Amino acid sequence: MVKVGLTGGIGAGKSEVSRLLASYGAVVVDADKIAREVVEPGTPGLAAVVEEFGESVLTPDGTLDRPKLGGIVFNDPEKLKALNAIVHPLVGARSAELEASAGPDAVVVHDVPLLTENGLAPLYDTVVVVDAAPQTQLDRLVRLRGMAEDEAKSRMAAQATREQRLAIADLVIDNDGPLEALEPQVRAVWERLRGA
Repeated sequence: MVKVGLTGGIGAGKSEVSRLLASYGAVVVDADKIAREVVEPGTPGLAAVVEEFGESVLTPDGTLDRPKLGGIVFNDPEKLKALNAIVHPLVGARSAELEASAGPDAVVVHDVPLLTENGLAPLYDTVVVVDAAPQTQLDRLVRLRGMAEDEAKSRMAAQATREQRLAIADLVIDNDGPLEALEPQVRAVWERLRGA
């Protein structure tokens, strides 16, 4: 088994790289997706979040009101720390389950947005960074995701810098260009991972 950590700044194109790797046969473990699953209605994760932050973080149908919770935690480091203490162990446990079920010859790609920020590089055999210039990221967030420029800049500033991400990279995928330039690079990285 080859354990790969895949990361990149917001708007760099990590999701597209993840999708391509999955299409080649990688087992993708998506930390963001798992983070949503572990706080779905009826889960111990959601119960713990409600116990910590109160019923006001629920929508009328009993699901987690992510924007409301985000508004609470992203302006208060202590509250963010409390949320992470609930969610991160659950995500870690589920990720380990998915990895264990992948099989001995699998290439397991852990899609982890905050890999750099959380110092997780040593957990992987190879770290792949999807890189794009900050101006490219900003353009994609505003043009493709419809974010306000101030919000996009704020999200980018909250993440590791480009230099910090590149410093932990074993392999870099340059995604500054058009989509058709991405696929050959991802294919080449896949071939290297298969040979690892």
